[in-house]
Amino acid sequence: MPTTLENPREYQDIFHWAETQKDGSIPSFGVRKNDPYEYQPGFNNIFESEAVPGTIPKGQNSPRCVRFGLYAEQMTASAFVAPRHLNKKAWLYRARPAVAHQGFTELPDNKDTESNFLPINPRIHVSPTQLAWLPFDVPSASSGEVDFISGLKTIAGSGDPTLREGLAVHTFLANTSMKNRAMVNSDGDYLIVPQQGALDIQTEFGKLFVQPGEICVIQRGQRFKVMLPDGETRGYILEIWGSNFQLPELGPLGANGLANARDFLHPVASYQIEIAPWEIIYKLGGKTFKSTQNHSPFDVVAWHGNYIPYKYDLTKFVNVGSISVDHIDPSIFCVLTAPSRDAAAPLADFLIFSPRWDVASHTYRPPYYHRNAASELMGLIYGEYAGRSDEFQPGGVSFECGFVPHGVAYEEFKAASAQPPPEMQISKGAVAFMMESSRPFTITDWAWGHEKKHEHEPKMWDNLVDNFSTHKEEVDKILAAVAAAGVKKLAVNKD
Repeated sequence: MPTTLENPREYQDIFHWAETQKDGSIPSFGVRKNDPYEYQPGFNNIFESEAVPGTIPKGQNSPRCVRFGLYAEQMTASAFVAPRHLNKKAWLYRARPAVAHQGFTELPDNKDTESNFLPINPRIHVSPTQLAWLPFDVPSASSGEVDFISGLKTIAGSGDPTLREGLAVHTFLANTSMKNRAMVNSDGDYLIVPQQGALDIQTEFGKLFVQPGEICVIQRGQRFKVMLPDGETRGYILEIWGSNFQLPELGPLGANGLANARDFLHPVASYQIEIAPWEIIYKLGGKTFKSTQNHSPFDVVAWHGNYIPYKYDLTKFVNVGSISVDHIDPSIFCVLTAPSRDAAAPLADFLIFSPRWDVASHTYRPPYYHRNAASELMGLIYGEYAGRSDEFQPGGVSFECGFVPHGVAYEEFKAASAQPPPEMQISKGAVAFMMESSRPFTITDWAWGHEKKHEHEPKMWDNLVDNFSTHKEEVDKILAAVAAAGVKKLAVNKD
């Protein structure tokens, strides 16, 4: 049975999930103590689950009669002829199939969400300016009920879902649970990052309890409903089109490290039989449509397949890094990646910066000054993140587009260069993340005009002094000696 946490920061304060195992002095456990649900571990496995034993047909998928009079329904998420390792599907055995609905009605456009990020769209903005946003406010109860669907706001993105290539970054700001209402994203996959308040998510495959410090992925076409056990909630969403999330390759790391496959958790079957009016919200091409039905969409008694929603606890991430000198590229922080049509450039990466040791010797420890091809959008789940201004707060956003230079202020550069740093734990009590893409991002009207927006202050780099010029006399002597040696060598060669 789940227990209430005496310390709400219990999982924020730990250095790694391993601390919860008490050096093997207690029976090991894989979920947080206050998580009410059971799960199946693994990533991209073939899973099966049945709420009533003996329901799933064996040796076939679609028998003439399914036990208990259930209907067999297949959800296919890839081309039928996709290679076996890329083929995504699930069989669901349910009281009534999803086709039993009363048609679709187009809903008015939500002016705070966006799906077309092409520069010809007048509702988006292109800028090389380094932008940031203070935490967005959650709607108060006095402003009315706002659930997960109504509270979606789009910040930035690239591409268009109808092209099956692109992504979008959203925030969700909600103060009430979804009632008899479910959502289907027909455009792409949602990677959901709660920052404030837990999410109790009901899906066709079962239930997921996702707390700050955890993430979940609800894939394209899967119906879900979000309840708010803690009341107000705020968080982030990375939406991808035309791809699915997968684990990054480990290369010379070998078989283990970063996010291990066994730590991803999938729900177990949990059905709801209810005769009542339900509203299903479909998102397609960025537009929303409503379908009504007189039965619960979560009436799946059993299922099997590999196209299943899942969650992951970020405190289980196994950090790697340099144990001699210099930095390793930030790809070592990648939890999930989504490939693009360019084999050398991912559509999206989800990276985290969590507690770890920093021990590199003779090395400038802060992030070095850099320009890189990727668009970078950062958020903070909890704690403080070194290397950013005080205005980078939990629930806020920081953004830099490709090839825009960035790095720390001179004071931090000078301090880090002055003396050898000790071996130290960094990011204690903090988890920040980066949503990164090889594609350029554009900014939505909602985010561009938001009162929480501000620019990274360029003046923070005004005092990056020219140290090189103070060595002019020494450099001139070296250059003169080199020139003289060159003249002497040229004379010898002529002789």
